[in-house]
Amino acid sequence: MDTVTRPRILVVGAGFAGVECVRRLERRLAPDEAELTLVTPFSYQLYLPLLPQVASGVLTPQSVALSLRRSERYRTRIIPGGAIGVDLRSKVCVVRIVNGEIVNEPYDYIVLAPGSVTRTFDIPGLTDHAFGMKSLAEAAYLRDHVITQLDLADACHDPAERASRLQFVVVGGGYAGTETAACLQRLTHAAVKRYPRLDPGLIKWHLIDIAPKLMPELGEKLGRSAHEILTRRGIEISLGVSIEKAGAEEVTFTDGRVVPTRTLIWTAGVVASPLIATLGAETVRGRLAVNADMCLPGHDGVFALGDSAAVPDVAKGDGAVCPPTAQHALRQGRHVAENVIATLRGRPTRPYVHRDLGLVVDLGGTDAVSKPLGFELHGLPAQAVARGYHWSALRTGVAKTRVMTNWLLNAVAGDDFVRTGFQTHRPGNLRDFEYLDAYLTPEQVRAHVEEAGRAAR
Repeated sequence: MDTVTRPRILVVGAGFAGVECVRRLERRLAPDEAELTLVTPFSYQLYLPLLPQVASGVLTPQSVALSLRRSERYRTRIIPGGAIGVDLRSKVCVVRIVNGEIVNEPYDYIVLAPGSVTRTFDIPGLTDHAFGMKSLAEAAYLRDHVITQLDLADACHDPAERASRLQFVVVGGGYAGTETAACLQRLTHAAVKRYPRLDPGLIKWHLIDIAPKLMPELGEKLGRSAHEILTRRGIEISLGVSIEKAGAEEVTFTDGRVVPTRTLIWTAGVVASPLIATLGAETVRGRLAVNADMCLPGHDGVFALGDSAAVPDVAKGDGAVCPPTAQHALRQGRHVAENVIATLRGRPTRPYVHRDLGLVVDLGGTDAVSKPLGFELHGLPAQAVARGYHWSALRTGVAKTRVMTNWLLNAVAGDDFVRTGFQTHRPGNLRDFEYLDAYLTPEQVRAHVEEAGRAAR
């Protein structure tokens, strides 16, 4: 085939699903079979489950950012930017590249794996004062912020200000929130020993969630075990409670309590990327409605997977959809690549089927709860399973080496509690990191594509 006439396969998103799809396509397709393009704002794959350990300083940021440009073997063209709209009729993806320019990227086949963004609600002050835990920048910023609070508390003379700087609130009793609270509590517990003027009893961590149980997916026994571990560490857990309003120096809970704090961490779930809304297609709770083979009904050559797609969970049945977990995203990425290849070669696609392998929750140190293949574990065995799973899931040998070295070094030498000071004069809240105002409406996408078409003529 001539290079110009090769089918163009465009993959949007470099998360677990997108990267697995691209790598499988590279291995299974001959260079002359298709042209591969990946749209991503950053040229790395983020290993999201380990972000709490980045925030707590157990791992360095680089160890969980797996470079997409490291190997010279890969032939996929990377467009450094974010997809802000898709015109399904014209088969064009609108991309804002890193220099701010908006370009149209045509495709013959598109794989939509843009991931998710933090789910927020209409709570006064939330996006202005809360911190997220969805990106590498947020995790690194949060570590700096927490250590800064200890420094400022040590320097200030006002008892009320000191107390507010030493109280921390985490909203969200799922995996992200629980691991974040657990890991950061260990950070402050260890760090305060280096501040002789600070009373360790003033440091208080609050973990709240509107649900009646902590991590209900773990089951009654393991969920209770995790609850007991965190309570024993001094973390105050409040269930059936959320945030009524957030301010710069205090947070009001829905049960009426007012907690003076300068640190509100919001991890109360995720929603599909706003890119999905630009398609004008049917959605299920914000996620793109697709068939079991991850094809978009009524649109040839359009596939969607991961957090932004409501992929039917054939293994469970009863209309269930796959949860937005790394485990499913990895396997969906490989499977959708095979379906793209099948479509390209005129063969039938296959439905995605995968039985859940279990859950792992790392609470830091020797504390963990895990449920591999239905077996309930806690303590050191659960920690070994949790870290073993994450280590094996890392895509490259370099990443495995970095993570293992970080774990060993932290276990032997501890933390230096260094505050880097970056972004000292600029807040790093939810509003700053997610760029939700960057996306177009379906009408704007269509108008942009048509205007570009007229200009080209």
